[in-house]
Amino acid sequence: QVQLVESGGGLVQAGGSLRLSCAASGSIFRVLAMGWYRQAPGKQRELVAGITSGGSTNYADSVKGRFTISRDNAKNTVYLQMNSLKPEDTAVYYCNVLATSLATPLKPIDYWGKGTLVTVSL
Repeated sequence: QVQLVESGGGLVQAGGSLRLSCAASGSIFRVLAMGWYRQAPGKQRELVAGITSGGSTNYADSVKGRFTISRDNAKNTVYLQMNSLKPEDTAVYYCNVLATSLATPLKPIDYWGKGTLVTVSL
């Protein structure tokens, strides 16, 4: 079993910053990619940022230039540095990890965190 633990969410004012962290643990064989999704009320879950095993990153257009995703492979941890936050960034942010487990080391599976709430006030 693979578990993801997210942290760093909270309430900030517009223009402020937050850093989200997500640590993967458990029976991990190999982490292939990690990313952050978010979902606001009445909206579909959307990809905010992702980083591949090769280090390539991609971002939603709405966060480019403001958010930065990074990873610490040794710790199986992914971070999302969020700067210049806007009220429209308010959402539950979910960590996603594409990984293989010890039980099925050749089968990539998506794992999800429970989410951390980010609220940006005016």
